Amino acid sequence: MKLSAFKFELSEDKIAKYPTENRDESKLMVLHRDTGEIEHKMFKDIVDYFDEGDVLVNNDTKVFPARLYGQKEKTGAKIEVFLLRELNPEMHLWDVLVDPARKIRVGNKLYFGEGELVAEVIDNTTSRGRTIRFLFDGTDEEFYKTIDTLGETPLPRTIPRETEPEDRERFQTIYAKNVGAVAAPVAGLHFTQQVMKRMEIKGVDIVPITLHIGLGTFRQVDVEDLTKHKMDSENYIITQPTADTVNRALDSKKRVCSVGTTSMRALESSVSAGGRLKANEAWTDKFIFPEYEFKICNALITNFHLPESTLLMQAAAFGGYEKIMNAYKVAQKEGYRFFSYGDAMLII
Repeated sequence: MKLSAFKFELSEDKIAKYPTENRDESKLMVLHRDTGEIEHKMFKDIVDYFDEGDVLVNNDTKVFPARLYGQKEKTGAKIEVFLLRELNPEMHLWDVLVDPARKIRVGNKLYFGEGELVAEVIDNTTSRGRTIRFLFDGTDEEFYKTIDTLGETPLPRTIPRETEPEDRERFQTIYAKNVGAVAAPVAGLHFTQQVMKRMEIKGVDIVPITLHIGLGTFRQVDVEDLTKHKMDSENYIITQPTADTVNRALDSKKRVCSVGTTSMRALESSVSAGGRLKANEAWTDKFIFPEYEFKICNALITNFHLPESTLLMQAAAFGGYEKIMNAYKVAQKEGYRFFSYGDAMLII
């Protein structure tokens, strides 16, 4: 499969600037994989497509305010530091992206807020990448509280507006629990407590996995031959109770629905020789694109993704390339909203 196969025109006005006022009132397109039939619903109608014994697998990762603004020592030049992942908790060592990169060199000290937080640049990793060490004497709890106070919600730059205070709550699923993501598992943003409760009343099992989403999920693919694209590694955890519930559903020929491509990548990264889900804690750089044989999932909830994105490629691998690309044409014609704050698709 070639990169150019996933190119399509998408005007900026199709990218959702804001979420719907009520999470479960976004649009929902239902795509039937066997026939290509498309239905137009509201997200709250999704309950109608599930029965007792079916399983929903959601990603309970929690987004932290990973974007910090500060200044350089001596010059006072304004800088941005985007926290990617913690390398060493005891030393407060972090892998970060910096901007403007040309001004931030090894040995520089960086100040955030009114000096509540100070960091030292100790290594260059890529053109924009740095390793920094925060010089902090307090407890871990105090450190993360300071990050939480000074940091900004890492809304993707593709959303054409500035981050606002309301994003801290809306760019987070209602079931977010384990801190570690720099982007939300956006398919889960549509769920409300009411929808979850209605699912439970129907007898649907809702189980968590954790995959901490990094910026690599949104990294531009720059090779035409998709077999040459390398995904960044992301940490995931699948517990034994989750594996047991999913495997019971598979044995009973029930629906196993991944809430989002991130959950699906974790599930498909931990498959036993017998085609069942294994409990695991590991890293995955799995890149799913057509043609791919799915072992665990037989349904997917996902958003409408940007052209040439790995997320679109994964949706096409699951729903079928022709059917997904046609569905995206229909979505544009019918006024569906794209990207992180956009509308949802259920592929069954």
